[in-house]
Amino acid sequence: MHEMALMGDILQLVHEDAAARGIEKIEKIELMVGEISNAMPDALRMAFDIFRDQNLHLFTKKAELVIHIEEAKAACVLCGQEYRPDLKIALCPNCHIPSGKVTAGETFQVLSYEGSK
Repeated sequence: MHEMALMGDILQLVHEDAAARGIEKIEKIELMVGEISNAMPDALRMAFDIFRDQNLHLFTKKAELVIHIEEAKAACVLCGQEYRPDLKIALCPNCHIPSGKVTAGETFQVLSYEGSK
């Protein structure tokens, strides 16, 4: 489950930025996770809960992870058809050729975090 490693990296980045700003306890982290980003939201939530429970000195007791899902979108480079792909490589529903360019849905980023001193 690579989500444990991803969450560890996210928490390290947030912790470093929070420390530089004088924030001692993290209360909330918001992520944007694309549908085809290869990150599973449920596994990220589980990883967050594990890290939070093992690092109570970094989090408030009610610290939460909010995940916003970015819908996947693609456009066929041959016919211009826009569609919603299931995978990064998907057949165009119009010309039935795997010629789509993903335009949304691969994002994986920290949108924001909240904390207290």
